Amino acid sequence: MQDFHTYLKYEFDELYALADGSFNSRGMSLSMFLQSATDFRRHLEAHHSIEEKYLFPILARKMPAFSDNEQHRNSHKQIHDGLDALTALIARFHSSLPSYSPTEFRACLDGFRDVLTRHLDEEVHDLQGENLRRYWTLEELSEIPI
Repeated sequence: MQDFHTYLKYEFDELYALADGSFNSRGMSLSMFLQSATDFRRHLEAHHSIEEKYLFPILARKMPAFSDNEQHRNSHKQIHDGLDALTALIARFHSSLPSYSPTEFRACLDGFRDVLTRHLDEEVHDLQGENLRRYWTLEELSEIPI
């Protein structure tokens, strides 16, 4: 999971860095940049959907942070509120490319940057061996379908 979380943070940081228009220097048009933002959203939503459907229900049996209405699910909700705002912004900019505002795009990303980064780091921490040993035996972990 750490590798994928690292990749998601990289994607987010790339969007933020390129939002100033420097995507042009990388051979990207604004439409291509906006598509990369849509791709980031899809990657993150797919990742969270898999976690919530398959992994969290199993982990929640012994690890309260993965239960409904607890730390990780609450973070997902806050992150997805930010992704909803990003989706609306992408749609607006796609429909009128001249209206693109680097400041507005970055402000949208800033709106969920902290919760996203904190959440990704906390999940990795909670799923590291030392922490898992507090809740699960090696045999139990081997039975989790991942």
